[in-house]
Amino acid sequence: MFDFATFERSSKPNDYLVAPQGLCQQAVPDADAPVFRQSADAVFLNLRGLVKADPQYKNVLINDAQLELSAIAVTKVFRFKDDVNVAVLPEGEGSTLAIYSRSRVGHADFGKNRQRIEALIAALQKEIRIAEGRVA
Repeated sequence: MFDFATFERSSKPNDYLVAPQGLCQQAVPDADAPVFRQSADAVFLNLRGLVKADPQYKNVLINDAQLELSAIAVTKVFRFKDDVNVAVLPEGEGSTLAIYSRSRVGHADFGKNRQRIEALIAALQKEIRIAEGRVA
């Protein structure tokens, strides 16, 4: 799977990275990763379900043992293919995650990778609230 610790980002502005501080040795995240009270296993189960149910994600590869997944996200209009990698990580009593989404072609992505990651995190947070009974 994808190695968040050692990968290097392209100089093109067509990617977006969310990761906990200190995880990526060769790359600076665009945003800090959220921290969840739930275990990494519980968060990964929710994340996995969201990705598998979302029609934009194709060729989803899941590594349950490492709590990682990779997928190809296909944009609606032009059908561009973007690569997405996610790892759920233990963080104290809870967990956090790292997500990297990047375009395969083109110089810029017009913010699509950022939008994708932010939407996935928001959906994950909602799923966790529902599972906890905090949202109907």
